[in-house]
Amino acid sequence: MESESVPTVELIRAQLRRMRLAAKYSQEEFGRLMHYSASMVSAVELGQRPIDLPFLRRADTVLDTGGLFVALWELARRDREPVWFQPWLDAERSAAQLRGYQPTLVPGLLQTEAYARAVLRTDGALTDERVEQRVANRLDRQAILTRDDPPEFFAVLDERAVRRTGEGYDALMAEQLAHLVECAERPHISIHVIPTDVVFHIGQSGPFILARSAEGGWVGHLETQLGGFLVDSEEGLAALLSRWDGVRNEALSRRQSLDLIKEMMKQWT
Repeated sequence: MESESVPTVELIRAQLRRMRLAAKYSQEEFGRLMHYSASMVSAVELGQRPIDLPFLRRADTVLDTGGLFVALWELARRDREPVWFQPWLDAERSAAQLRGYQPTLVPGLLQTEAYARAVLRTDGALTDERVEQRVANRLDRQAILTRDDPPEFFAVLDERAVRRTGEGYDALMAEQLAHLVECAERPHISIHVIPTDVVFHIGQSGPFILARSAEGGWVGHLETQLGGFLVDSEEGLAALLSRWDGVRNEALSRRQSLDLIKEMMKQWT
């Protein structure tokens, strides 16, 4: 199910129709320029079909909006996230480099749809609708890794995170590990695994992620059972950067990690 923030998305729909009419395009003419059918254009304008980013990017091009619809979509996407998470989203989206550590799970930016859904469903307080909204949000966030100027992403995770499985989850984990391999083979993504024979290390107190801006400034983010918070103090960032050095030094090399993940894939396929 597509996740939409109703006020912002309805504004997008209204502006699409208004600007199409101002350009004197019928739905059929607009659809032809958009490479979509007229029925698809109508369904989007009427709210009968969800709006997606490729549609809006094409609309920005055809209507020469200067990126208006994509910008509005970013606002809608941001509206769908918890308030405590929104400052981190801004930092993540503008980052030139990301460094993240996860002891028990695959990082959200590298999760498949099925894996993300399984993780989010462990929260019994979430309705099925909210789970699907959060899955969509998580997949939307991953677009930063496939854009034209993606950030460098260095991810460290414990081996138990990629060995985690259970009855009925073999296919899910096989798909997730295959996705990790695909991601790790991209030049801007480095995945490193801390093997299980490293019994204790500094990262075991919990996950964290750091973002460096193009100007060189750092900001961090920590999640808790009740939400999360941004770390931007000099002292806090120094501590997280030190912990990053600690977990990275315990992890296998990029190639060794990739070989380990490929070996584990064989267990689930």
